[in-house]
Amino acid sequence: MNTKNLVALSLLVGMGAVIHAVVPGFFLGMKPDMMLTMMFLGIILFPDSKSVLLLGLVTGLISGLTTTFPGGLIPNIIDKPVTAFTFFVLFLSLKKFRKNIISAAVLTAAGTIVSGIVFLTSAYLIVGLPGPFTALFAAVVLPAAAVNTAAMVILYPVAQSIANRTKLTQQTISQ
Repeated sequence: MNTKNLVALSLLVGMGAVIHAVVPGFFLGMKPDMMLTMMFLGIILFPDSKSVLLLGLVTGLISGLTTTFPGGLIPNIIDKPVTAFTFFVLFLSLKKFRKNIISAAVLTAAGTIVSGIVFLTSAYLIVGLPGPFTALFAAVVLPAAAVNTAAMVILYPVAQSIANRTKLTQQTISQ
């Protein structure tokens, strides 16, 4: 992993952290995790296991530190690496459609739902939930999936054109 990739990943995580910090909690202390969009974008731009691990760990830590969910640090640290590698495997399985905006949007929705399930399950097992699992899933995870998907539809073409113009990404996976 080179310095240019680390800087780009850091910028994505930093932008995600700012967005995540300013979005208020709205249902029983939970808020949509906007850092996921940036994590997914980083995985799409830098599809290698080292970058995925780094993104998952850093995103989990920062997301956990800025969460409004009571006791949400550990569930975030568990959730993000699991979600990152799940997204990575799904991304790799779409060889033919990998650079398509529709696949990026569908993967973002699926990744956000996986993240919500892993987070709620680990939070339930570690600290308990402030409400029923299904209510939290319906009130927070599903709207977050919709918002993250819309954000990816807007951000993906911009990030792809910037990456292509600056030769930022090194495609380590053959098309």
